[in-house]
Amino acid sequence: MKKLLLLLIASSLAVPLTSSAQRKNTKPRARATAPLYNSNTREATLKNQLSNALRMAQSGQYEAAANNLFTLSRRPELAAERPQIKYILGTMLIELKLNQTAAFQFVDVIRTKHPKYAKMAIEKLSIVADTLGDDTILNYAISRVDLNDFPSNLRDMINYRLGEIKLRAREFRQAAELFGKVSYGSSYYFQALYNKGLAELEENQPSLAIGTFNKMLDARRKAPVTDTNKVAAQMGLARALYQKQDWEASIEAYAQVPRDVIMWHDAVFEQSWAMLRAARFRSALSNFQTLHSAYYEDFYMPESLLLRAIVYLYICKYDEMEKVLSLFEKTYGPVRSKIGDFLKSTNEASAFYAEIEKAHYMKTTDKSANLRLPYIVLRNVLDQGDVKRSMHYLEKLNQERSRVESNSAFRASPLGQYALKILANRGKNTKFAVGDMVKAHLLNMRVELRDLYEQAGFIRYEMITGRKESIKKKISGKDIEQIDENIDRQFYIQNGYEYYPFQGEYWLDEVGNYHYLGKQSCE
Repeated sequence: MKKLLLLLIASSLAVPLTSSAQRKNTKPRARATAPLYNSNTREATLKNQLSNALRMAQSGQYEAAANNLFTLSRRPELAAERPQIKYILGTMLIELKLNQTAAFQFVDVIRTKHPKYAKMAIEKLSIVADTLGDDTILNYAISRVDLNDFPSNLRDMINYRLGEIKLRAREFRQAAELFGKVSYGSSYYFQALYNKGLAELEENQPSLAIGTFNKMLDARRKAPVTDTNKVAAQMGLARALYQKQDWEASIEAYAQVPRDVIMWHDAVFEQSWAMLRAARFRSALSNFQTLHSAYYEDFYMPESLLLRAIVYLYICKYDEMEKVLSLFEKTYGPVRSKIGDFLKSTNEASAFYAEIEKAHYMKTTDKSANLRLPYIVLRNVLDQGDVKRSMHYLEKLNQERSRVESNSAFRASPLGQYALKILANRGKNTKFAVGDMVKAHLLNMRVELRDLYEQAGFIRYEMITGRKESIKKKISGKDIEQIDENIDRQFYIQNGYEYYPFQGEYWLDEVGNYHYLGKQSCE
């Protein structure tokens, strides 16, 4: 890219600027003698300034070149040259890693519809938008040009980003087609393959998705066990098998997700659902020892408590059911109330953003903050894709602002002030957008909790009915043993050791080794 830029600048130096007086005034006016002399002198000066700025750009003096080009881009005498000046200014800003400020230069060039520089600006804008993760800018760039006009080296990126946009718009078939166009060897290839599998699952085509995820796994076969793409493909495969109702294969696929990755918790929870569907209740109960351990107390997972209660219902363990349902109500009753109170107290996007910002601070620094909503709720919202992307974009804006502010000379310059103004506006608008996202997620959580509470009521009703039948069996002397004595317990714990009491400090790699030995009490 730098080589192309140098060629462009060199060609700019070779082409003399056209005088605006020459373009506009074909006939001399009677009183134009003195002003024309002054105008020619002024334009000659501007021409020299522009030539100097371009030489600075060519020699790598990007900051000085950008400042001069910014000043020249505002001169009315150089209106005809403005697309060229702004395009080169944008490339200088990219070199200075001021991508958001550069994006505004390219947008200005595109609006001029200049036959040469507008097309070049679209290409640069798409690269900048990809770097920032800004869908708004990318959509603007793509909407202005035929995709076939993009250079071949950018098509993988464009197809991938367009696929993301289609996926979010729930146009799954088109999304899968676009992801499928990303070529092997592209830096977007594996993410595109994963998203293609997701789109196929959303289209209710699990067999296609299984093929896609297996293809991804084959391509990452030699990667380390914790490789992000490899783990994501394994999770995708397990979910596709579950959607296909192949419970045993799904359980096995979830078991292949390594423990020391962040997705392991989700894998254990989803595997528990597959175990329930496969009637492997004892295995599911072993998983709950992990899911509901103190290590995961910051996780929002009301559904897993109800799932545990359902498993106990299937094996007629009503006392345990009572404990789990009580834990559900004790934990998520206050959560439900606080979400409702917060939603009633404000409708301002800024208030929702302020709350999520405090939670983000807690999550990234491990320090406490005064929150109005439970941390488990905000942590869950922070992990949602749209919020995560926007927070990442805000981080990019903050990094760019820090670059400007750390350079006192540049900060004081007109371009520095202009950049800070752009970054402030973009930051403010993005925070409002994040606030709206947070509010939408809280509304969804409130509806979800209301539904889960209804389910908890039905489960409790079944528990009361089952407990009544259990009491009848006890009275008639038909009570059964609670522990399966036929299983060799040495496999689970050696003689002389005690069962772990689940209190105090323990390590992540100890979680997930618990095995339930009880048996069902329904006979």
